[in-house]
Amino acid sequence: MNQSVKSPAAFVAPVVRFAPSPTGRIHIGNARTALLNYFFARKHGGTFLLRFDDTDSERSTEEFALGIEVDLAWLGVDPDGKMRQSERFSLYDAAAAKLKTAGLLYPCFETSEELERKRRLQIARGAPPVYDRAALQLTEHERAALAAEGRKPHWRFKLSPDVVRWEDLIRGASHIDCASLSDPVLVREDGSYLYTLPSVVDDIDAGVTHIIRGEDHVTNTAVQLQLFAALGSAHPPQFAHHNLLIGADGQGLSKRTGALSIAGLREAGVESLAVAAMAALTGSSVSVQPAHSLPELAGLVDLASISRNSARFDDEELRHLSQRVLHGLSYDFVHDRLEALEIVGRKAEPLWRAARGNLERFSDIATWWQVVEGEIAPQPLEPEFAAAARAALPPEPLDESSWGLWTQALKQATGLKGKALFHPLRLALTGHESGPELAKLLPMIGRSKVLARISAIG
Repeated sequence: MNQSVKSPAAFVAPVVRFAPSPTGRIHIGNARTALLNYFFARKHGGTFLLRFDDTDSERSTEEFALGIEVDLAWLGVDPDGKMRQSERFSLYDAAAAKLKTAGLLYPCFETSEELERKRRLQIARGAPPVYDRAALQLTEHERAALAAEGRKPHWRFKLSPDVVRWEDLIRGASHIDCASLSDPVLVREDGSYLYTLPSVVDDIDAGVTHIIRGEDHVTNTAVQLQLFAALGSAHPPQFAHHNLLIGADGQGLSKRTGALSIAGLREAGVESLAVAAMAALTGSSVSVQPAHSLPELAGLVDLASISRNSARFDDEELRHLSQRVLHGLSYDFVHDRLEALEIVGRKAEPLWRAARGNLERFSDIATWWQVVEGEIAPQPLEPEFAAAARAALPPEPLDESSWGLWTQALKQATGLKGKALFHPLRLALTGHESGPELAKLLPMIGRSKVLARISAIG
């Protein structure tokens, strides 16, 4: 028997969700899922929900939940609503009771050791390691006897042996034969819920229309679609399973090891727009490229462009992309960030325009603010060259033409040219071997400071 899932004909504004477990900080692979959902909602006038799957009370912490919110905010992801599964157990209890009444959630008393022995025997016989439903053969008396021994059951969802088909928005026509699957455990022996039941209950309750997630969840889809039907959902969500980011070593990313964590990238000075571009565009037919706003990046992202192959993440490419993003940011975009570094006043915008193309990280702008507004330790000029430089320095007010006039006069007075002329002046004026155009820096440094720096004695 085939069981196909079709999407509703009429368009409805999508409702999507990002559902991290607050058991660690998110990494760039998690950010990929969050951004694909967020962009999909924004492009189609929909709703983006942040749902904390925090039913694991031992490992979930408020610190991690707050950290995930901080990481998303840094990326520019602004949820339209938030949910916590730890506050919704009454809904899950009601759903479990409904499934039990329908005979679709049944108790199993095997221990983990007994189940492992069964699995090994099946493999040894060449049979698929699928749960044999032995628990369904137990009589009420046998169940009572097992309970009297102190055994507590776990509860499995009884799957229909159908081939479940769906049209995946990324992978295309997809199907899974549920006859090849074990009935999944929905409730543990201690009464706590595994991922599947709370997730489906919340998706129904929140009216989620599209589930966009990593391809490692593909095998869960048939089970979840059967569970949607069992709980009375007339229009289950459409699914889209994207490829996964892998590290340079070819291994998957893990938030538990801190691999490429969003917090770590932020602390390293990587631009958030670069992280977002790498997360969303890697592994698609759209080349990874700098974007200067999140809406601009959203316009480049299309689920149909995502490849079926794994997406290799290149840390070095991210560093270069971060610099390209930084070099293209407007003053208006960074105004607040400059203000946080106390870079304010009439020189702030011209300095940003002059220096942004030389920055590796945003914080480097403070170095050039110190050059134009503060005090530095200049490298002294040779006395004769210093005297010539003082004599040739144009009068106030200095502007961007002053550098050319000054160096031309110095060239005629000293016979020096090229690096022999320019490099000593750069060291004296800025204290750095390289940097922004001196024609732009000179007016911001001001004539009095220029005179003081070229007159410095070693």
